[in-house]
Amino acid sequence: MNRHDSAIGTNGPVISPGIAWGLLGVCAFSFTLPMTRVALAGLDPMVIACGRAVVAALLAVVALAVGGGRLPTGNQWLRLIPVSLGVVAGFPVLTSLALRDVDAGHSAIVIGLLPAATAVVAVLWTRERPGRRFWLGAAVGVVATLAFALAAHGTTATMGAGDLYLLGAVVLAAVGYAQGGRMARELGAWQTICWALVLAVPVMAPATLIALAGRLPHATGGQWAAFGYLSAVSMFLGFFAWYRGLAIGPMTTVSQIQLVQPVLSVSWAVLLLGEHLDAALVAGGIAVIGCAAFTVRSRVAPAPTPAVPERSAVT
Repeated sequence: MNRHDSAIGTNGPVISPGIAWGLLGVCAFSFTLPMTRVALAGLDPMVIACGRAVVAALLAVVALAVGGGRLPTGNQWLRLIPVSLGVVAGFPVLTSLALRDVDAGHSAIVIGLLPAATAVVAVLWTRERPGRRFWLGAAVGVVATLAFALAAHGTTATMGAGDLYLLGAVVLAAVGYAQGGRMARELGAWQTICWALVLAVPVMAPATLIALAGRLPHATGGQWAAFGYLSAVSMFLGFFAWYRGLAIGPMTTVSQIQLVQPVLSVSWAVLLLGEHLDAALVAGGIAVIGCAAFTVRSRVAPAPTPAVPERSAVT
């Protein structure tokens, strides 16, 4: 079985490398919404969204200096713009703005659309062609994820500005994920997010200074710790694993691992924040995980192999 075959083959390994790396990235990202809510108690949303990108960019510069990251070509810089726009600027800014008005459980209802959105963008930009089983699993997975998030949150309210911010975040993140997975096949996974962070500095650094307005926020140690997680893990280390998984692919299949992210997020809220867990949440979580497992077992027609050495494709 090569890396473009089904994520889990009938006679193959229990879990493919692409799925394994993708799951590691999702585990890192699953703390993002809860940590953002914690940080918002003491920090301005724009300080969180832009400041975490600046801190992550500093870490990226160190990583590139130590790891010897290859400088992108002119064309590659242009193709990194959607990555920076989607995952460095767009998703953090829009989710931070949304979480001022809606809680993490409500946010998960909308963010649950992200796996399907990423798969759609990947199909449009690559030649991967999932079969009916994949789209059936993806559709049922979205429904199960939304039902799980509703069980965690209760009833939905009338759509407001927060929901519009979240929908925009889903679209931009889907673009950033799909394009980042493509770029990771050329530059390598960790180099892709590092260069995307560096590319965003001329915008995110001034935005952070404007948001700070010349004063340091009065946040607690826990709120600063949440900001540190968002900077070092959600914005930086998590993408090392996520983009490597997408680069190994198939991208459409690996993207569906994110179906389990709301389940993990609610689990962390129960364990760390003392939120309530009931039978409906447990049943919903099992259903979501089952849908994800069903979907990633689907065979996908391979995308064209990039004309770069195999070594750089999964670095």
